[in-house]
Amino acid sequence: MTSSSQGGAAASLKAVLDRVHHAAERSSRDVKEIRVVAASKTKSVSMLRQVYDAGHRCFGENYVQEIIEKAPQLPEDIEWHFIGNLQSNKVKPLLAGVPNLAYVESVDDEKIANLLDRAIAKIGRKPLKVFVEVNTSGETSKFGVEPAQCLDLVKHIFTNCPNLEFCGLMTIGMLDYSSTPENFKTLSKCRSEICAALGISETQCELSMGMTADFEQAIEMGSTTVRIGTAIFGAREYPQKEEK
Repeated sequence: MTSSSQGGAAASLKAVLDRVHHAAERSSRDVKEIRVVAASKTKSVSMLRQVYDAGHRCFGENYVQEIIEKAPQLPEDIEWHFIGNLQSNKVKPLLAGVPNLAYVESVDDEKIANLLDRAIAKIGRKPLKVFVEVNTSGETSKFGVEPAQCLDLVKHIFTNCPNLEFCGLMTIGMLDYSSTPENFKTLSKCRSEICAALGISETQCELSMGMTADFEQAIEMGSTTVRIGTAIFGAREYPQKEEK
């Protein structure tokens, strides 16, 4: 990033928050019920600090190595969300390296739920808030439980994972990080089925859906958490040698 784009992160955040506010108004929703996760994958600590200094406290990272390197360099009142695929061998390093980790938004099978639950019990920290990731697009390149298996995984967390607090459902849209109404409708349908089966209100099951390309549409369709990277920080920066 150039110094001018670094200097623009705070202004970009304000522009995003304005758009969130207007999307909430259009759908007659209270903007206070919508959380903006600043998705800071590949961004420097100095850029995160700039957004923090502008008053933002909610950040999301996709890779365990990145979050455990960044978190200790930033204030403890940040609400960290882990939003990437979590591998089994990274559960303990994640929890040990980020004591103020607030959410894991990408629980997509019972094994990961069980590992998180046991690791939290050993550490003795407060319960971890989790979202169940749902593959609403049916793409093989996407992680997430199939919509038909979503309820079973949520029931497992409720019944067998006392150190996890189920908070809602998360999805990633189509390949280009934009989405279609069908993806969001599928996640909303999953929420309705879960709430009916468990006897909980829909306010107890958040929806994390929408990114830079589609967050306004997601808000209008009921999203309570939007994960926004590019619109705040600019395009992601990958080292030339890394071609994954």
